[in-house]
Amino acid sequence: MPAPKPGPTDAYTMILEAIDEGSYRPGDRLVESELAERFGVSRTPVREALQRLETQSLLARDGRSLIVASLDHNQTAELYVVRGELEGLAARLAARHATPEEVRVLREMVTADDALIDDPKALARANRRFHKQVHLASHNRYLVQQLDLVYRSMALMATTSLAAEGRGEIAQAEHDRIVSMIEARDEDGADEALRGHISVAFVTRLKQEAARLEKEG
Repeated sequence: MPAPKPGPTDAYTMILEAIDEGSYRPGDRLVESELAERFGVSRTPVREALQRLETQSLLARDGRSLIVASLDHNQTAELYVVRGELEGLAARLAARHATPEEVRVLREMVTADDALIDDPKALARANRRFHKQVHLASHNRYLVQQLDLVYRSMALMATTSLAAEGRGEIAQAEHDRIVSMIEARDEDGADEALRGHISVAFVTRLKQEAARLEKEG
């Protein structure tokens, strides 16, 4: 029996993952025919996926072309405010609801990710997995959905804050503290630890942007 052909959702997911992984970066033009060939699907699901991504502001118009959107300073600041609030809540709920098995997985992730400190791209992927695991451990489907939307927008940032010198090691220590608070069932501590983690990441990103502007100037 032949496998079902990929539908619009599959094309959407593949394009979204390509943006998230950095295959397509802010400002890159997305061409319907090229995407269809790359992902082995017809142009119709690709067209529908592009329309959906544009509606979600992940793509923007540049004349008649669609390009991967970028975030300005204010949008980035707004995103980090929302991210801090939602992630703090996720950590609080994880401290309340996470199963022993989920806590063990989080602890094992931190231990394994220590080996990636000198590889920012790999550490960034591991960082997303870690945060997703915290979100799932909150056992609140609506919160997980909202955080998924936030992380889609995070993919529009051209660089990872984990690329900053020394940030990987610091971030891992912060992850360790987050898990410790969840292990201890300390809801306030988990909330504070994750909010602090997001705050430091935002400061790091602001410094990266300032350095980039200075270099261009």
